[in-house]
Amino acid sequence: MQNKDTVDDFRPYSAKQVTLPSVAMKSFRLFSIFAALVLLTSLGACATAPGTQADYDEASDPLESANRVIFDFNHFVDRILLRPAAWVYREVMPDFAQDVVHNILQNSNEPIVFMNAVLQGRVKDAGKTFNRFLVNSIAGLGGVADLASEGGVLPVDADFGQTLHVWGLPEGPYLVLPILGPSNPRDVVGFAVDTIASPWSYVVEATGGVETRNHYIIADLTATMLDKRSRSIDALDALEKSSVDFYAQLRSVSRQYRHKQIGMTVQNSDIGKITFDRKEEEGQSAAPATEGAQPLRK
Repeated sequence: MQNKDTVDDFRPYSAKQVTLPSVAMKSFRLFSIFAALVLLTSLGACATAPGTQADYDEASDPLESANRVIFDFNHFVDRILLRPAAWVYREVMPDFAQDVVHNILQNSNEPIVFMNAVLQGRVKDAGKTFNRFLVNSIAGLGGVADLASEGGVLPVDADFGQTLHVWGLPEGPYLVLPILGPSNPRDVVGFAVDTIASPWSYVVEATGGVETRNHYIIADLTATMLDKRSRSIDALDALEKSSVDFYAQLRSVSRQYRHKQIGMTVQNSDIGKITFDRKEEEGQSAAPATEGAQPLRK
């Protein structure tokens, strides 16, 4: 196969055809993950734990100037493109069709959830996820219908960012990513690993070729964006209207939400001698917070 030395090589992997041998590409991916983990560890070592949530948010955002620039860019793109598209999608698309899109996306993510539940030692959650995928893929026609939830087997929340937390890696400083929004180095690595580990792009490429795979990736990203943004329109609008500093408010809310997810992950893990009282909350496998407990700072 002849390599192409063009400007296309600077585009993201998901947006162009593969021109490197498969072995070299896999080696490059593994090296990228390793380098990101090294960076994550070094950045996490600088984190501090001040007394209040506000102090913590500020101290854990050493890149605030750069983050605010990216935040302003994201906010501009959201106002002129993402929010209008999501609003039209929500208002024009029938509710049942929106549910079908959401169910298919959720079902396609179940293999990643299962993988991370296993890696986190959440044996019961892994079994639940396997059962959900089996039922919805067969009886639910590939996830078109969420029959598992109707039968009381609700979705589990698990990703590789949570897995890295269970393994003891710190989150590092607060980051704002272009388009993707609030994050941190640990979750950046987690997002990359989950994306690479997802089997569907490989299946599509094996059956339909690289061009078909690229079309699938674009369709998947578009559907995911519309689904998530359409479900958060009212909440984000209300948050922005009530905020003196929307950047600081979104930073605080997003970190607290993520720390709540991380706390649930630890409590649901069967690693060590962790015990918990389980309950189902808002369609996610979760454990109630202990009364008076302090929020997680890592």
